[in-house]
Amino acid sequence: MAYPSQAIYAAINLLIFYSSSTFWTWLLLLFALAVYVGSYRSMSAMAKPVFAEDGSLVDGGIDLNMEQGMAEHLKDVILLTAIVQVLSIITSYFWYLWLLAPARALHLLWVNFLGPWFMAETPTAPEEVNEKKQRRQERRQMKRF
Repeated sequence: MAYPSQAIYAAINLLIFYSSSTFWTWLLLLFALAVYVGSYRSMSAMAKPVFAEDGSLVDGGIDLNMEQGMAEHLKDVILLTAIVQVLSIITSYFWYLWLLAPARALHLLWVNFLGPWFMAETPTAPEEVNEKKQRRQERRQMKRF
């Protein structure tokens, strides 16, 4: 996904419309490349197996096709970047769609961590026992003995 979108973006913006290319065109090309490389390296590090000294498998790595896993979110970032990069051939304003990535990250942060933490009910303190009720209970206990 990354290679074709980079090739299309570079071919059209940097070869055909080279005279109208600006600093931002090059910067956004490098930004997309950094996103692709960072996401790919993260996924390859997650999937890498770990072996012990004797050659036995210690950790098989993470399944990259696991739902709601980090790899799924990284694949979504790659897909979003590729779509935004190809659409930005029409107009550079499509790069603003990349702001959906931090918005999604904030949404996941709120739903999974912050929201439940802020909305959790506080444990109720035990009701303070009325002094009269306490005296009565003490008298009843004394009568039993």
